[in-house]
Amino acid sequence: MQGYTINQLQVGQQASFSKTISESDVYMFAGVTGDVNPAHVNEAYAQTTAFKTRIAHGILSAGLISAVLGTRLPGPGAIYASQTLKFTAPVRIGDTITATATVKEIIPERNRVVMETVCRNQENVVVTTGEAVLLPPKESVDK
Repeated sequence: MQGYTINQLQVGQQASFSKTISESDVYMFAGVTGDVNPAHVNEAYAQTTAFKTRIAHGILSAGLISAVLGTRLPGPGAIYASQTLKFTAPVRIGDTITATATVKEIIPERNRVVMETVCRNQENVVVTTGEAVLLPPKESVDK
């Protein structure tokens, strides 16, 4: 993995990470965070909701954004400063989610990069959008 410095980034540059969300991902996330909302962990309850089945925690898709930012672009050594999120569609167990981050703005004097972030499912439906601000590494990190 390579971490990009502010001088190595270009507006429009992008990277992605994909993962199929499993039932165990949802249960492990519930266990780690304590969010055991029945919409996520109880199928009988979830069938009474608008979604008619269990859905993954919205913030789980944000974790995939974090994977892109921390491992691909800017990558290792980058510090995640902020993230806005809008959850636009449910993520169901079995969905394959692709998180993509695109360089939107580079602020060299503050060593900041603004990234547009979006997650889409296997049908190309946008499930999460937002904007992240990161501090790229000061020197290239090669791990």
